[in-house]
This record gives sequence, structure tokens and C-alpha cells, in this order.
Amino acid sequence: MAIPITVLDCDLLLYGRGHRTLDRFKLDDVSDEYLMSMYGFPRQFIYYLVELLGPSLSRPTQRSRAISPETQILAALGFYTSGSFQTRMGDAIGISQASMSRCVANVTEALVERASQFIHFPADEASKQALKDEFYGLAGMPGVIGVLDCIHVAIKAPNAEDLSYVNRKGLHSLNCLLVCDLRGALMTVETNWPGSLQDCAVLQRSSLCGQFEAGLHKDSWLLGDSSFFLRTWLMTPLHVPKTPAEYRYNMAHSATHSVIGKTFRALCSHFRCLDGSQGALQYSPEKSSHIILACCVLHNISLEHGMYLWASPLTGPREQPPEEECEHLEPLDLEADQIRQELLLTHFSNVEDGEKGDFPEVVTSFPPHHHLHTSLI
Repeated sequence: MAIPITVLDCDLLLYGRGHRTLDRFKLDDVSDEYLMSMYGFPRQFIYYLVELLGPSLSRPTQRSRAISPETQILAALGFYTSGSFQTRMGDAIGISQASMSRCVANVTEALVERASQFIHFPADEASKQALKDEFYGLAGMPGVIGVLDCIHVAIKAPNAEDLSYVNRKGLHSLNCLLVCDLRGALMTVETNWPGSLQDCAVLQRSSLCGQFEAGLHKDSWLLGDSSFFLRTWLMTPLHVPKTPAEYRYNMAHSATHSVIGKTFRALCSHFRCLDGSQGALQYSPEKSSHIILACCVLHNISLEHGMYLWASPLTGPREQPPEEECEHLEPLDLEADQIRQELLLTHFSNVEDGEKGDFPEVVTSFPPHHHLHTSLI
């Protein structure tokens, strides 16, 4: 009697029939070194993710699940950290490439659902003041609660007619707005903006701009580079510094703002699906946006667990689109300019003949416990 052979689709693998669970891979069967090399995270961190995401990955459906949350998480971590659905990755946990893709989608959505739990500005004044103190201690820039910038992540072309995702380098990308604190923890992440938008336009349309314009973070500001407009809540560098105070301000601004660059490089070093070395994300803009956000959530969870993601050097580094000067495109915000002038007067004008004033010496590197990888994206 002939035995019929059927091909199981990924839905059957994931949700199955009956109540069996296909535990194809056991964490306890492999070493910590193997987990780090293959999935980029240690055993206890993976167990934490299983506990955190398990309820979402075991949602009741008409079909009982067949691939465990543990295996789904390993599949997703393997993709995030390698940027590829390599056969060896699927072989390691015993599932097909199609099933891996579905696992990535499930885990990504579970992480996105929890984004606000791990990515947010501090709500209480004591925490905001702690941020200000930390940034002031780095380079003497007062009042700063975060540093801001945009990063482009390459995606596949949505369709031939849609040019909104083509950036100035001629590549299809998402332009992602991020804000981080001194240790690289992300406090705002907006990953849905098309690559054709300039950084200043992304910020202008962002929910972050609305929060600060509404006064939710009074007496505080962010730092942005010259690709953004000067605002009462966003301090940018002076284009042509002339006085010693202006030079000191720009030096302090640059040293403080460099935190976001180090954070970008750490993020792309650990999550290779973002760095372009394996090609563009092969998903729609919406799904690609969710994958980027999921990696940002994992980045913050990693920092909470004491993992400082300096990682290994990038291969095939991607050059970012050049910075764009935007301040000349609209009239200078006079109130913002007055705030910056007061900063120059009160914090950067009191050093004469090499005598130190009332702000710390400008430094250009992190304290020892903030080692983030610094190779170019």
C-alpha cells in the first residue's frame, strides 16, 4: 500500500492539529557559547523572553500551537542578529524557512505590542533631573534629557510607482527617528517614515514634536544636529561659531550628541538585519517598520539586563545619506535663539585664559561602563 506524502505548510507547523507540541530544540541541550554565537543572547535572557512573550505566542486559536514559544523566539532572534533566513538556522531548531518567517512575524508583533513598556521618557521629575545631571556630567551641556537623530534602514522597493521611500542616495529606506539617554537606552522610536523625507520633516511630523510643543517636558530640551531646526526644546549647533563661548558650546554639543551615533552603531552591530550587510529588509514598509521597532525593544531590554551591546565590527558597512542643512529653510525661531544665547552667556562664557568655569571639562568618550561599539554604520 502506498503511503501518501504531504507537504506541511507553516500554519500547520505553527498551530498543528490536536494538542501536540513539536519541541524541536531544547535550550538545556546546548552551551551558552552556542546560544551567543547562533542567536546573539545568553540563556537566561532567552528564558526571560519566553516568559514575557509566551502568552502572545500561545494565543488560543482554532488550531493548537505546534511550535513552542521558545522555538519561535529562537527563530526570530536568529533572524534579527544575522539578517538572514539561513538554512543552518532553521536546521538548528528543526523548522523550515517558511516556518521561520512566520515565527519572526509572530515574535515581532509580540515585541511591538510591548514597545511602550520598554521605550518611553521618564514620567517623574526626579528621573528627568537624573537625566539632566548625567548629560551635564558628560560635557557640561545643561538641561538635556535626550539626544535625537535619524537613521535610514534599507527596505525592498514597495512597488515601481512609489518613490516616497527613495532616499537621497537612491536607495529605498525607512527614515527612523530615535532619541536615547546617556547609556544608549531608547526613549522614543518612530520607524514608519519613508526615506524620501528629510530628517527635519520627519521630526516636524512626529508625535515627539507634538509632545514637546504641548509642553510635556518643560524646562528640558533635546539635542539635534544641524539637519534639524532650532526649537525652544531642541538645541542645535551654531553653523559658524565665532566667539570662544560659541566654540565651547559646539564642542559640548558635539560630545553630548555623539551618544546617539554610538547607539545607532551598537544597534546595527547587534541586529544585523538592520545594517544592510545581508541586503535590504525583504518586507513591506509596515512590516519592516515593525521589525526595526522590535529590535529597538530588544535593545532596551538588553540594557535593562546589563548587556552592553558593543558587539563585533560591522561587515559591509552602509553609508548613511548625507546630513542636510535645514535651518535656512524657515525663519529663525527667535525665542529658541534667545534660549541658546542665554546658554552661551550663563554656561559657556565664563572661561578666560584657560581658567575653568562652572561646567565640567568637555570629554569625548563615554565613562568605562558605557562602552558602545564605534565603527561607522
